[in-house]
Amino acid sequence: MSEFIQASQDGGVLTLRLNRPDKYNAFVREMALALQAEFAKAQVDKSIRAVVLTGNGKAFCAGQDLAEATDPQGPELTKIVTEHYNPIIEAVRNLEKPVVAAVNGVAAGAGANIALACDVVVASEAASFIQAFSKIGLIPDSGGTYTLPRLVGLQRASALMMLGDKLSAQEALEMGMVYKVASADEYYDLAQKIASQLSTMPTLALARTKALLNATYQNTLEDQLALEDKYQTECGQSYDYREGTAAFLEKRKPEFKGE
Repeated sequence: MSEFIQASQDGGVLTLRLNRPDKYNAFVREMALALQAEFAKAQVDKSIRAVVLTGNGKAFCAGQDLAEATDPQGPELTKIVTEHYNPIIEAVRNLEKPVVAAVNGVAAGAGANIALACDVVVASEAASFIQAFSKIGLIPDSGGTYTLPRLVGLQRASALMMLGDKLSAQEALEMGMVYKVASADEYYDLAQKIASQLSTMPTLALARTKALLNATYQNTLEDQLALEDKYQTECGQSYDYREGTAAFLEKRKPEFKGE
């Protein structure tokens, strides 16, 4: 257990807090590996049915701690990308449960792209997003070159990545980067409300929906239709499908188990 990641669970919702507030939650190796470990636990723990990812202090995440990246005794950039950030992005996208980002402040570099990899992004009015890589002579990593063009289009993604413009939460909302923006007093409660709702829904169906969204960027229409057929058949054999249809016919609220 690392002091740099705070984990707490309330019902079916696991909340993960990036906890280096004095460094704007910039990543070091210990923090990255600890976050990976928490996602691995969430994958196998059936009591967890949704995850909220947020940051302590003024920032969501300022990306990589450059003091570590430039330390001759520290990990090289290759190791930082392949062992720190790539596994985090893969963990977020492959987790068979929804991940809600609650972006409380600045999300820069890898921090921005980790947020954008989440299934639902809720931002505080105080939040901002910046692809900061070009300002230090690097290219965007952490899946940003994959995610951002699909959210905002190639022209906007190119400009944001090359110029390194900082976007306000409202600008990010208007571009389609985030789902909702709320006041600094309300954004976290909104993120928790969304995660709580997701945690009571049919988890298998949500997981397969997520898998289909992951696949849609590579698949042909025919491939995607075949995958929909496969997953629909699987979901149709689940407890939650039987419960959902029974509740609909009986005009009552369903009680899904995530099975």
